[in-house]
Amino acid sequence: MLSRRNLFNVTLGAGASRLPLTRISAQTGTQTAKRVIADAQVHLWKAESPDWPWVPGAKPQLPEPMTIERLLPMMDEAGVDRVVVVPPSWPGDRNDYALEAAQHYPNRFHVMGRIPLKNSQSVALLPKWLEQPGMLGVRLTFNTDQTIAWLTDGTADWLWPAAEKAQVPVYFFAPYNVSKFAAIAERNPGLTLIVDHMGLTGSMLKDGFIKEAIDQCVALAKYPNVSAKLSGSLVVSAESYPFRDVAVHLQRVFEAYGPQRSYWGTDITNSFAKATYRQRITHFTEELPFLSETDKDWVMGRAILARLHWS
Repeated sequence: MLSRRNLFNVTLGAGASRLPLTRISAQTGTQTAKRVIADAQVHLWKAESPDWPWVPGAKPQLPEPMTIERLLPMMDEAGVDRVVVVPPSWPGDRNDYALEAAQHYPNRFHVMGRIPLKNSQSVALLPKWLEQPGMLGVRLTFNTDQTIAWLTDGTADWLWPAAEKAQVPVYFFAPYNVSKFAAIAERNPGLTLIVDHMGLTGSMLKDGFIKEAIDQCVALAKYPNVSAKLSGSLVVSAESYPFRDVAVHLQRVFEAYGPQRSYWGTDITNSFAKATYRQRITHFTEELPFLSETDKDWVMGRAILARLHWS
């Protein structure tokens, strides 16, 4: 058991000296390998400018940009080793700033990038998609009337077999419509599909759809190529830390998928005021009694690094 984390020989980048290198086993008193903390989703963006315009009418999640320089000290203070950067929607389908983060801090940042889904010519990008330094896969969003329709009108059909063939993992955010991915998972068994935020979104706190969303997420667990990010719970919690009202939802998804297909993630900019970065870690490591220490090793980082092949 003491060598269970040797698969990931992590060389930390900026601020690594502030992170502990070992932890002490409560049972034996011996030192064990440090638990790697990897956040499965954070948005990074810089201020709007003539060479970095935003989609007209789009609004960012925070009034001030979440830049590389802003996030790094937050990671160091909280003890987050790695972050999977998900480029936000308001700059459009571009990945340059996220890839810049991965270029400058390759041991701290990698990317699940955006791809122009409506342009079927994008299929030509996938065979070499993972050759981009720091790129781990693609992230797709289906959360507007227009994009939700893409799941049934044929617009997205080209991507699933192409991503499967190119072995490109897919994050997908499809609140209210996660069940539509059952057929996609079944038709493309070699495609790595990862449910964003357990299928949750903030409006579900008001419209009472939380249980149905979790039901949809849990139903996909029977497909071995599907896994889930245990993120998004804070936006549907009506409580303050430690958010006990969402523990039942986290437990249902975890028990359906297991530790090797369940991933801690914060999407911190979407619920920034609700908790500190450190509290988002201790929410899982100290406040969820259904997770064993071995479970936490997987959920807090080991599992997502393995699934996305970030060694």
